[in-house]
Amino acid sequence: MQNKELLSPAGNFEKMTAALRYGADAVYLSGRRFGMRAAADNFSSEEIYEAVKYAHSLDKKVYVTVNTMPRTGEYPSLEKYLAELKESKPDALIIADPGVMELAKSIMPEIPIHVSTQTGIVSAADCLFYAKTGATRVVLARELSFEDIAQISEKTRGIVELECFVHGSMCVSFSGRCLLSEHYTGRDANRGACAQPCRWNFNAFEISEEKRPGDRLTVNETADGTFIMSSKDMCMIEHIPELMESGIHSFKIEGRMKSAYYTAVCSNVYSMAMKKYLSDPKNYSTDSAWLAELEGVSHREYCTGYFFDDPMKNAQLCENPGYIKEKAYLATVTDYKDGIATLSQRNKMCEGDNIEIISPGRCGTSMMVPKMKNEKGEEINSTPHPYMTFTMPVPFECKAGDIVRSAV
Repeated sequence: MQNKELLSPAGNFEKMTAALRYGADAVYLSGRRFGMRAAADNFSSEEIYEAVKYAHSLDKKVYVTVNTMPRTGEYPSLEKYLAELKESKPDALIIADPGVMELAKSIMPEIPIHVSTQTGIVSAADCLFYAKTGATRVVLARELSFEDIAQISEKTRGIVELECFVHGSMCVSFSGRCLLSEHYTGRDANRGACAQPCRWNFNAFEISEEKRPGDRLTVNETADGTFIMSSKDMCMIEHIPELMESGIHSFKIEGRMKSAYYTAVCSNVYSMAMKKYLSDPKNYSTDSAWLAELEGVSHREYCTGYFFDDPMKNAQLCENPGYIKEKAYLATVTDYKDGIATLSQRNKMCEGDNIEIISPGRCGTSMMVPKMKNEKGEEINSTPHPYMTFTMPVPFECKAGDIVRSAV
């Protein structure tokens, strides 16, 4: 029970440091190629080296995604990339393609392999197969229920670790195997370039995306209903006991393309919940403030994925496919002494605004913006310039790295 891992997304170095500071035990990130989130900032080979060095200084881990499905002509570049990656000594590679697995094992056999959710692992037999190939962990398909996971855990315990997504965007296609992006835009979702067309606004019975009226797909209605594509986001914060007792080793948060604020908040909330459960499982109860925190980050309507719901009942389909926008990220605390906080501005703040400051292990604490001072020590009632440094009194303790956000 004590070795449960919280695994958070790291789309760039800022997001990585936010995740690790706010409670993640490990992060997953990608290089500039061969990762399934090509639109994220991602990391150069030199930056991966520095990221691993930084995480290891905190006794935390870095997993590098190499989970696209490369074509034959891409393998010379892949071989060169893996040779560069070997020098970084990541804690594991997340891989989906068997050819990539074989190449990785030949170049860097000392680095553990985690099998990506892209492979669609849905049974204990799948898990045991990959364990025989040398994988130390499998990322289960998101299409599994708790009952499915329990059966898998029973037959794989002590042989291979299980990892599951517990929060973030869901893909309408099975384990991310989607061709719609390539159909509409020429961007291959299985090679990291998904345009997320499932989130676009389609007509209900004859699919035609609003900006492409000439490209139409017929939607057939069956006795079970008409199936439109935009899925809700997953949120399992109210089911921590079930997760902790499920046999899952690593709880994964989706979102390498989301903000550093999103990464910090989600990591913070799940870390607090997991620690509270471990401290006293019998008397555990969900803190209502945790869901409120998660409602304040960028997301679609929430559901519990496939853990409980029958997808045929449409419990996962959005009524409103748009994002619910997150609270504004206003500033970062860089220093706090004798009741005065020094802050680095992200967005405009004005005297009298209602704000909240979040810290690792603590939900947002409210206060009203007082009179502030600029770098010259002059009193100001707003921060008109982006990225200015300023100070203001804060009536409670905070620390460097704490996040200041809008209250609404």
